[in-house]
Amino acid sequence: MNNFWKNIYKFPTFFISVVVGFFLVSIRPILQSFKKRKNIIPIIIIFNIIIYITYIILKKMLDIN
Repeated sequence: MNNFWKNIYKFPTFFISVVVGFFLVSIRPILQSFKKRKNIIPIIIIFNIIIYITYIILKKMLDIN
């Protein structure tokens, strides 16, 4: 039973490292495409659209006027 609780205490660290790893792997191609000048504008536009859609969804979900 003692080993079980040790594993439970280690879980938050594992979870954080998995989430950080996911974002690093996901963001790397985007950051590499920023090096090319022709890709900067579409990426910024897509990023802004994603932020705006997330804002609208949260606003509707939380019923904020």
